Amino acid sequence: MFKNFIAGDWVEGATVTQNVNPSDTRDIIGEYAQADAAQTLKAIETARAGFKIWSKSTPQERFDVLNRISVEILARKDELGRLLAREEGKTLPEAIGETARAGQIFAFFAGEALRLTGDKVPSVRPNVDVEITREPVGVIGIICPWNFPIAIPAWKIAPALCYGNAVLFKPADLVPGCGHALADIISRSGIPAGVFNLVMGRGSVVGQTMVESKGVDAISFTGSVATGRKLAGSLIGRMAKFQLEMGGKNPLVVLDDADLKTAVEVAANGSYFSTGQRCTASSRLIVTPGIHDKFVAALTERLQGLSIDDACKAGTHIGPVVDQSQLDQDQSYVQIGQKEGANLVYGGELLNRETPGFYMAPALFTDVKNDMRIAREEVFGPVAVVIRAKDYEDALHIANDTEFGLASGICTSSLKYATHFKRNAEAGMVMVNLPTAGVDYHVPFGGRKGSSYGPREQGKYAAEFFTTVKTAYSFAG
Repeated sequence: MFKNFIAGDWVEGATVTQNVNPSDTRDIIGEYAQADAAQTLKAIETARAGFKIWSKSTPQERFDVLNRISVEILARKDELGRLLAREEGKTLPEAIGETARAGQIFAFFAGEALRLTGDKVPSVRPNVDVEITREPVGVIGIICPWNFPIAIPAWKIAPALCYGNAVLFKPADLVPGCGHALADIISRSGIPAGVFNLVMGRGSVVGQTMVESKGVDAISFTGSVATGRKLAGSLIGRMAKFQLEMGGKNPLVVLDDADLKTAVEVAANGSYFSTGQRCTASSRLIVTPGIHDKFVAALTERLQGLSIDDACKAGTHIGPVVDQSQLDQDQSYVQIGQKEGANLVYGGELLNRETPGFYMAPALFTDVKNDMRIAREEVFGPVAVVIRAKDYEDALHIANDTEFGLASGICTSSLKYATHFKRNAEAGMVMVNLPTAGVDYHVPFGGRKGSSYGPREQGKYAAEFFTTVKTAYSFAG
């Protein structure tokens, strides 16, 4: 059994859960501990003690720990990538790429530990000095989703540790394997006992205990809109700091002047790779009349050539959906789209493969109106819709007509339209002739409107959440 990591020791949980391979449901990856509320409270108490030590550590000490973590992740990226593919269903090349990204994130924040700066400014009063510094927040509760089971934990844990905070890490129930493997690496990095704690378990138990405890100073959460809003209500009540990354219903605008091959590849990648299970997936394809029919035909042909199979099998383009519940949700939206009058031009059906798993053909709808549920609500699966726009102005309006604002993309050969779109797209991240899904590890990640709340994640902008600013005055006269 794989145990929780609390106060520098591996400890059993109150119960256990099985980790099932969605590509082959006969394959049980392992049994993982599930903490209860009492064990979570113990971890919080431990983290508070660890924070007193780690917050006073030197930049060199933090660099050394984070660098060791990075080195081991990168050295084991193939092994860890295979574990990721087995438990989440992402194809092996994607899984190895995600693992490498996690290692790169820790390397980046190892460097940031040595680059933490402040300001010394003159006061408006004579003989007074002013210093502005950043200090760690305290104990950070980190609640992660299942779709990026090593990259998202990395981009939360690495900056938290970089800036001197203690960590309580709760991975998603569906993917405890990557979380445990990452914790195992961190446990051997030389980090003091109590500074980092792995607390696996139900969100309604472990997550809720973190949210309610005054011993947790801040929560960084990635997950559903409904859960994020619930957390926000609880956390604001006790004036705790929080950072929320939630859903997306991201548009990809395809203009008449777009290169057709580029547009199809951008759409196929952004909409369907990683089985569409990305908050940055481009699930709304907004296409102008001159290229609409050619684009739909070419994208359909591209989908017909994709291999949907076991995530670890060579040549697989799209793996399974993560579990039965998510598969049921995807299937329900296919039915909803048809009932709304949309035209299912390709896919959407369940697939049988050599191994029992949650396989589904990627679905493409046309004749979709932007007020339909399949154009408004996040499906979080391999389902995309095509919305016909009159022209660029209409396409931009449709793109922005959503409660979400995470990512937005455009395919065009026009510098004029590309420049205007970058400025006027109501999203935190904008891509031109690139998939909406896929961002670098050293730049800020996040959105606006219903997609995100709080400071950005990743890059140097992570300091805004994981530190607090102090202004100190000294009389020099």
